[in-house]
Amino acid sequence: WRGYAEVAAAAARLNRLVTDGLLEAGVPVLSLQPSASARCRDGALIHLEVGPIRQALARGLVPLVYGDVALDEVRGGTIVSTEDLFVYLAGVLSPRRILLVGQAPGVLDGRGGTIPHISPSTFPSVLPLLAGSRGVDVTGGMEDKVARMVELVRERPDLVVHILSGLEPGLVRRVLLAPDTPVGTRIVVT
Repeated sequence: WRGYAEVAAAAARLNRLVTDGLLEAGVPVLSLQPSASARCRDGALIHLEVGPIRQALARGLVPLVYGDVALDEVRGGTIVSTEDLFVYLAGVLSPRRILLVGQAPGVLDGRGGTIPHISPSTFPSVLPLLAGSRGVDVTGGMEDKVARMVELVRERPDLVVHILSGLEPGLVRRVLLAPDTPVGTRIVVT
């Protein structure tokens, strides 16, 4: 269990950096620790307390959740990815937008360019480009991230998922304020 606690601490430290950066950029962000309420069964997220997220949104705050550890009824402990959380929360909160912020400028096309749009109909042609993506982590990497988000927009046609870089100063704030900012990759139903 020492490793479980260390992973939780590392995730919280990384989240603190993101939170501080967003606050510095003028985003009224509120970090919410998933492991405080997440419950899993054999690796699948089955419960997350959403009351604090709803209250934050109602007060004009930007809730920030992040990949974290979670207690698991079968495995003892597991990892819940940011995508796990977004899929769960989309079913409860019905958001219009999800921002996935990382190091890459979006989904890359194999030649270093960014693919501006992905939809369920174009995803099969994009999939081979994702198989070798660098940066695969314990939660699956870009291929899994895009596949899960494509499935989510298929289930929720009004949803737009935006994958973009968090390394460019001010970009996240610009995209939050102007959703149609032409950067990164947008995953939409059509």
